[in-house]
Amino acid sequence: MAARILVVEDEQDLNRNLVYNLEREGYSVVAALTGSAGLALAHEEPIPDLVLLDLMLPDLSGTEICRRLREDPLTREMLVVMVTARDDEIDRVVGFEVGADDYVVKPFSVRELMLRVRALLRRRTTDKATVDRIRFGDLWVEREAHRVWVNEDEITLTALEFKLLLTLLDRRGRVQDRTRLLDDVWGITADINTRTVDTHVKRLRKKLRVAGRYIETLRGVGYRFTDREA
Repeated sequence: MAARILVVEDEQDLNRNLVYNLEREGYSVVAALTGSAGLALAHEEPIPDLVLLDLMLPDLSGTEICRRLREDPLTREMLVVMVTARDDEIDRVVGFEVGADDYVVKPFSVRELMLRVRALLRRRTTDKATVDRIRFGDLWVEREAHRVWVNEDEITLTALEFKLLLTLLDRRGRVQDRTRLLDDVWGITADINTRTVDTHVKRLRKKLRVAGRYIETLRGVGYRFTDREA
């Protein structure tokens, strides 16, 4: 699946140019001319993998947007490349302090920017591939081996239970309604009784023992894997 890139740039010609070149590279692209619109797009599914973020926007500064992205569990893993006309060292320092992954100064070579984007995305893919074992509080998961531990004890899960756990874990901090879980875990889009989700979540919680507390119920809505390890 092509990486999804968000462009937040108030110069319309540059915005269009970036969108054109990114799409030519094969990326899925969404764009905004203001910071508030950019933040809204950053929270729409599918969540962007990377944002090209102008530092000086008409409503919110790029540093403020970056700070908000890093504070939100939904967007904190998003790659951030700041694109700005400001070349002062203090601006670079502040940009990196609030969580930027790269900093590109205008005017810039579009080709160089595309190479930087590709390098960041490749590095992220490599990092994810090498970190196969996920640790979250009392819970350990080996994604490729389909193995789960709670503290030192290995837990036996069915393939469906393992997929349900990974789906909730990968989306921790985000509410998943029953219909969406049926679609994403079971592959069912028909309008059937969603109690099957409740049954499997209850069984999964029981098997996970103390780690079952990480799966929270939101009555009338669905389930959420907590973003707090305590």
